This record gives sequence, C-alpha cells and structure tokens, in this order.
Amino acid sequence: MLNKIIRGIIVLLGILMGYGLVSGFLALNIINLPNRGWLNLFFYIGISLIFGIIFFLLSPRIIDRGKKIAKFIESELQDVPATEIVIASIGLILGLVIAYLLSQPFYKLEIPYLGVAISIILYSAFGYLGIKIPIKKKEDITNLIINIRKGGSKDKENVEYSACPKVLDTSVIIDGRIADICKTGFIEGPLIIPEFVLEELQHIADSSDTLKRNRGRRGLDILNKIQKELDIEVIIHEANFDDVKEVDSKLLKLTQALNGKIITNDYNLNKVAEVQNIKVLNVNELANAVKPIVLPGEEMVVQVIKDGKESGQGLAYLDDGTMIVVESGKKHIGETIDVLVTSVLQTSAGRMIFAKPKTLVDKAM
Repeated sequence: MLNKIIRGIIVLLGILMGYGLVSGFLALNIINLPNRGWLNLFFYIGISLIFGIIFFLLSPRIIDRGKKIAKFIESELQDVPATEIVIASIGLILGLVIAYLLSQPFYKLEIPYLGVAISIILYSAFGYLGIKIPIKKKEDITNLIINIRKGGSKDKENVEYSACPKVLDTSVIIDGRIADICKTGFIEGPLIIPEFVLEELQHIADSSDTLKRNRGRRGLDILNKIQKELDIEVIIHEANFDDVKEVDSKLLKLTQALNGKIITNDYNLNKVAEVQNIKVLNVNELANAVKPIVLPGEEMVVQVIKDGKESGQGLAYLDDGTMIVVESGKKHIGETIDVLVTSVLQTSAGRMIFAKPKTLVDKAM
C-alpha cells in the first residue's frame, strides 16, 4: 500500500514537472504555439501525461534507489551523536535564513537570472557553513548551554567560576589525600567533578573484584566528605563528550573548555596534559615537595627495619615514608640507632637518604 502511494506521488511529480517545463519553454519563447486555446491545452496535457508515464515506468527504480539512500543516511547517522544532529540542524536553518535575507536585494536589480544564480550560491555557501561551523564549535556551544541551564544569569556564572576551576580525576579521588589538602585551605574552589568520573567510580564500586570495589567505595566516601564536611565549592559537571571514549581524554577536553587545572596523581595523564599545555596539580609532587629537607651532615635517630639490596645495607623509614639507606646497617636490624646523613638523592619515585651509623663515623675519626 505504501509503495502505491509513493508511486502515485512520483507520477504526480512527473506530471507537474512536464507542465512546468512547457510553461518555462513558452515563457522563454523557446516554443511558439499559435494562439489557439484548445491547442495549447492539448499541448500542456500531452507533455504532462508523457512525463507522468515516464515517471510511472521509472518509479520502481526511483523507489528502490530512494530506499538505498535512506538506509545509507540512517547508517551514517547512527554513528553521529544526537547533539551534533541537533546543532547541525539549527545551524543549517540559521544559515538558510541568512542566505535568504542576503539574496533579496539581488532580485530587485532586475537583471535576468542574477537573483537566481546569487541565491543558489548564497544558499549553498551559508547552508554548508551553518552545518560545519556549529559542529566544530559544539563543545563551546554545549558548555554555553550547560552554563545557561545551571547559572541562569551572568552574575551567577561569574560567581561559579570566579576562581580557576580544578577538575578532579578518578585516581586522585580514590587516593583520598585531596580531602586533607582541601581541608588545609591550600586549594581554592570550585572543584569540578565530571559526571563521567562519577560513572567510572560507580562501575569500580560495583566491580566483582573486592579490591576494586573497596577502591570505588572509598572514592565515593571521599567525595561525600568533601561535599558535606569541607567549606569548598563542589560542582558536578554534566558535559560528557560522547564522541570521546577514553575518560582521560574527556578530562583533558573538559579542563581545556573550562580553562582550568586538572588535579591528579596519574603520571601518564600528567605527561599528556603537559604536552597539551594544560596546567596540572599533581598530588604526589606536592607530597614530595612538603617532605622535610635533610642535608648531608645532619644527625637523626632511626629504626633499622630490614636489610637493603647491597651487601651489609639496612633500611629505615621516616614517618612520611622516606626511605633511608643505612650503610653497614644490616647488623643493626631491629635496633634504634643514631645515623649521620651522607647524601640525599631525589628520584621520580621520591626522596632517598643515605646515611652511616654514627658509631661507625666516630670510629673512623
């Protein structure tokens, strides 16, 4: 039934096309007919019927070709996010409206075919630009819509982002030290927590692996602590970036869009952010920076816990986890002794202190 209706529409279009073609030829004096009403009517009807029959015969192919084109467009649009389709449609409408307004003055020049030619060029150009430009700027448009929805006014928007936004990644939330850092007041808000980070935390918390499940639940507990116990602004950001699959890539895009900084303790994410000129606040680097400074020649009291890699070495640790390598300290395992710092080595993993037992130094003197 549907095919018959479509076929009838195609035949009707063919008849109208034949009628329009005859009218056009007569208007342009390409065809001259004697001024006889019945002859003109017969000519109009004849040409229209011929085009109707042609389109009727071609209608199965036209329908089949149309179905293939529709399936192709449908398959292509399945991979396109809905936001892109909406934005492109709105951009196309605006582009066509602008083209219509710009083309009207050319029709008033009364130059044959100029208005039509200019209209075709303008409609094509602005229609194309209306689709392409909004898609390329979709992230800015999405963020603008989100800010309008959440802010409601310019004043509120300025209040929300009066300070540089800090975007939290999953690893730093699970780590938990960010809550203690915020409590000290060293970090100003707002803290931005993307919804896709919350979703990742939820997936980890629902994992069948016990360790992952505990890590995910710890991260959610840390977020609750930051929101309820600390006097710092926390914003749950709705931007999702459907065209990007990796969470780290989404974090970087969101940070760029907000012109903010990303807080992490992920080494690889830190390096990728630096390559893209995104400012990073690394919790591990902060922890290393605030460790007490120890200079060669200083004395300290340590407890040797175990033997080291090299023969005769013993290992001790400060309260902040800094490892102390004690030369000839193996025989003092389990003892608390006085040591003299000989050197300090700063590595990417942290700070290492090398020392000798004070008794050994006194004997050498």
